[in-house]
Amino acid sequence: SGTVAFSVKDKNEEETSTVSVSEATTRYLRRLVGSASDYLGKKVTSAVVTVPTNFTEKQREALIKAANDADIEILQLISDPVAAVLAYDARPEAKIEDKIIVVADLGGTRSDVAVIASRGGLYTILATAHDYEFAGVHLDNALMEHFAKEFQKKHNIDPRNNTRSLAKLRLESEATKRALSLGSNAQFSVESLADGFDFSVTINRIRYEMVARKVFEGFNRLIEGVVKKAGLDVLDIDEVILSGGTAHTPRIANNLRGIFPETTEIQAPATSVSAINPSEVLARGAALQASLIQEYEAADIEQSTHPAVTTVKHISNAIGVITVGADGEDVFTPIIAPETAAPARRTIHIPAPKEGGDVLIKIVEGNTHIKVTTPEPKAKEGNGDKDEDDSDFDDSDEEEEETREKIWKVGNPLAEAAIKGVKAGGKVEVTINVLADLGVTVTAREVGGKGGVRGNI
Repeated sequence: SGTVAFSVKDKNEEETSTVSVSEATTRYLRRLVGSASDYLGKKVTSAVVTVPTNFTEKQREALIKAANDADIEILQLISDPVAAVLAYDARPEAKIEDKIIVVADLGGTRSDVAVIASRGGLYTILATAHDYEFAGVHLDNALMEHFAKEFQKKHNIDPRNNTRSLAKLRLESEATKRALSLGSNAQFSVESLADGFDFSVTINRIRYEMVARKVFEGFNRLIEGVVKKAGLDVLDIDEVILSGGTAHTPRIANNLRGIFPETTEIQAPATSVSAINPSEVLARGAALQASLIQEYEAADIEQSTHPAVTTVKHISNAIGVITVGADGEDVFTPIIAPETAAPARRTIHIPAPKEGGDVLIKIVEGNTHIKVTTPEPKAKEGNGDKDEDDSDFDDSDEEEEETREKIWKVGNPLAEAAIKGVKAGGKVEVTINVLADLGVTVTAREVGGKGGVRGNI
């Protein structure tokens, strides 16, 4: 009938049975729920399940059917990156603030990366990418190639030419990769790898990272590419969350530490002691979502995920005020960040002049710009007595790297408001409210004072 299926031999039965993809999924889900029920000591009847962002409607329907066949009610399907962000935002020490987050889900056979705008607890996916060329299996392959060549050098036999030897090679390479994620050295050891020859060798993490360098570079390009796809720069990213089993590899997180600025939090075991286990972060996010919606009726949950609710308008530019900086220059202070879903409401307090008096509030749009500063080449000082060889090692001849910083550029003016007679050392409260139709209401008043101004833009 053209349906994809597996030939499976259950237990020690001689005859094989044909199992469809749907049935295999049902068996897998039934096993997972059985393990969860045993751990909790009570039966699990419903669940929230995470899915990739490129899951089609047909795939969603097929997954729900497979779950129902396993006697599991799907409360909700949520996207993988949103589950990861939710897991981190739900921590007691987490601060819910506007930020741009990259979620890199690095699995065994594929990698998925998403850029998410988190605005007041609402998540908007700005860009995604899905890749099958750089994943955990490719790190395994790099180690397999390395060990196969080492074995061939020693015994003049290529273990990759034999199916059984290749399987042993792959299994031990994967175990070695996991060991190198935890320690600086690992032992690769296989009995009778090929033609009866045992093979045992030690590899350190530095050697492993050199062997798999192209794969690690591929992860870097994939993540940087999604940031560019979202129309952003690495300087715009506030947080990077790594999930998936492959994310345990320290080199991946350390590379990202060099790509993103110091202000960007890299949430991975290698760079943060408080990072959630990458293998569990999606499950934790799903569990948290389940705890939030378990008391709701199915109809209410379905209605809350309807496109009419989840698809809303966003502002493309930031909205803020112009203030005077310490150097006397105008400075843009954002109040509502770009890519914020409407409706939205934000408030800030602006210090008034020390001597008090009237305060003029200028409401404008703004957007970020990457300022690149290239250092001027240093002039070479003539010194006839200086040895030419010594000049080759003069540190002053080394070229300085260019510096990149994110700055705000003032855009279109939207409105002006004047607050009269502000007391010395006082503050002015400015509230911007973006309506569902993207209309904007501005309210300004002196903190602790009477009256104020309000207007629509």
